[in-house]
Amino acid sequence: MQDLYLNSVQEFNDYYGFETFHPLVSVVHFDREEPFEECMVHYGLYALFLKENKGCKMFYGRTEYDFDEMTITSFEPGQVLHVQQELYGGVRVFPRWTALVFHPDLLKRTNLGRNISRYEFFGYKSTEALHLSQQEIDVFRGVLSMIDHELHHAIDKHSRDLIVSNIELLLNYCLRFYDRQFITREEINHSVVKKFVTLLDDYLANKAEKEGLPTVAYFADKCCLSTGYFGTLVKIETERTAKDIINERMLQKAKELLQSDTLTVTQISQRLGFEYPQHFVRFFKALTGKTPTQWRAA
Repeated sequence: MQDLYLNSVQEFNDYYGFETFHPLVSVVHFDREEPFEECMVHYGLYALFLKENKGCKMFYGRTEYDFDEMTITSFEPGQVLHVQQELYGGVRVFPRWTALVFHPDLLKRTNLGRNISRYEFFGYKSTEALHLSQQEIDVFRGVLSMIDHELHHAIDKHSRDLIVSNIELLLNYCLRFYDRQFITREEINHSVVKKFVTLLDDYLANKAEKEGLPTVAYFADKCCLSTGYFGTLVKIETERTAKDIINERMLQKAKELLQSDTLTVTQISQRLGFEYPQHFVRFFKALTGKTPTQWRAA
């Protein structure tokens, strides 16, 4: 299996056989019946892919992307994807896709560059592609066509601003589409939150003393989601952050343990995963207005 490094727009276009119209951004459509080797793709670019049919599988680590016809998945610099061609009935299926790729240098000294962290979907590392309605596909393609038009226009002093502003517009639409998806997948989201709370209670009861304080990243990984996607899902489903839920369950567990006269405050802090008792005291007082000792004596 080969390693493929795509650190520039030129390298991306050369690999897939596209012409380069701008050194930092490209809009392309792939629709060729060409077999390809299984590979590990190392991204040095931002990329948005609209997958238009079945034909390839993508994995981040051991997890397969939730990724089918008319879905968008996004990658950011530093991600490594395992890509392989799909077979149906022993026959190769050739993927069709449209993509926007752009280099981080395009965003230097721009509003989008300063706010790129808003678009957390670039960090969704597994299981959640963006599934589009036909209307959303039309919007996505419409904005892409405006970017593509600028790439074929003679470069002038307005070119970069127009390209970047249209990329920002496209990313803002993706935020809207993801919000819609979170809402329409309510049953799936509810099951994730239920699993999170179950895992959290088990962690506090059996693992915290050895493994330390529970983290959002730990439970996101256990639910096979990126930290960003997991956090957004929990917030939309519960109107509370994942960190708030962790703190609430930790406080509940602390109060249960404080009802036992056989455990000292230090022992309770250790059971909950705190490295130092004073950190536990500070945590407890911040949430209740009392120290553990004062709460126990009340």
